[in-house]
Amino acid sequence: MSFFEFWEQIVANPLLALAVALTMGVILVNGWTDAPNAIATCVVTRCMSARGAILMAAVFNFFGVLIMSLVNASVAETITKMVSFGTDPKEAIVALSAALFAIVFWATLAWVFGIPTSESHALIAGLTGSAIALHGSFDGVNGGEWVKVLYGIVISVVVGFGLGWLVCKGVELLFARADRRKTEPFFKGAQIVGAASMAFMHGAQDGQKFMGVIILSTYLVNGQDPAGMSGVDTKSLIWLMLICSAVMGLGTLCGGKKIIKSVGMDMVKLEKYQGFSADIAGSIALLLSSTFGIPMSTTHAKTTAIMGVGAVRRLSAVNLGVVKEMALTWILTFPGCGLVGFVTAKLFMWIF
Repeated sequence: MSFFEFWEQIVANPLLALAVALTMGVILVNGWTDAPNAIATCVVTRCMSARGAILMAAVFNFFGVLIMSLVNASVAETITKMVSFGTDPKEAIVALSAALFAIVFWATLAWVFGIPTSESHALIAGLTGSAIALHGSFDGVNGGEWVKVLYGIVISVVVGFGLGWLVCKGVELLFARADRRKTEPFFKGAQIVGAASMAFMHGAQDGQKFMGVIILSTYLVNGQDPAGMSGVDTKSLIWLMLICSAVMGLGTLCGGKKIIKSVGMDMVKLEKYQGFSADIAGSIALLLSSTFGIPMSTTHAKTTAIMGVGAVRRLSAVNLGVVKEMALTWILTFPGCGLVGFVTAKLFMWIF
């Protein structure tokens, strides 16, 4: 689908316009809640200014969604097929809009309190709650695709923490006899590369998820069942990738500093080599999940990698109070945002 074909559908269908506007709202919120996680360590270790890191993140977010989508668009397909909104165009697009409204509402609350919520989990929970409300049962949930979310949680926690510990330990062993002051310039450059790789993988993961939502909305408005789709024609959607990454970058510019503080400063005090280790570990975890089409939270991957890095010296180096606060938010996101999606869907269906 070209941009002009897409625009014609938006102009002709106000409900599709509403769904797309809400999706842009979700992407904007993702920019100020999830995207800052990718560059948090780079900023707090003073390798880059916040503004420079944000601009870098915007660029690499775009290349992440572009390149990974051309190589493997399975994450977008997973999101598109995760739930069913039926084949009634009006009911389906109203339910999807309700889910997107719930996600924006939930993520904004988390941002107000400075807690790095998982936008990926909010997206999945909101879609699921809305689909359940539409069907009045779990019939609208595709268990085969939904279970990949659980795989993503396990990978992010276990692999993220484990890789964070291993990479950091390896770096310490390799540079054990080196003069710490002489290694500072090297790790400053290395951490910029690591932050760029995290931004790239954030685009690869979250950019594809939002592409999946837009693709889903076009299927629904035309009364088509996305379960029958055989693949995503990414070559014709470069315009969509550019829009998603631009809106995400704008969100990071507007509200990213608050989350950068929570992730990079409050959880554990990091040196440059530790920030580099966390970035590389988080990037590898995201790459593994993207390759197999498993939706993973960038927040999960990065924060668990930071915990693993902090645990190299001693577990007490990690601020467990901040970790507990984050974990509670993650745990509450599925039932909380799912319930908001359910209630909002019922409300939207009554209004429209």
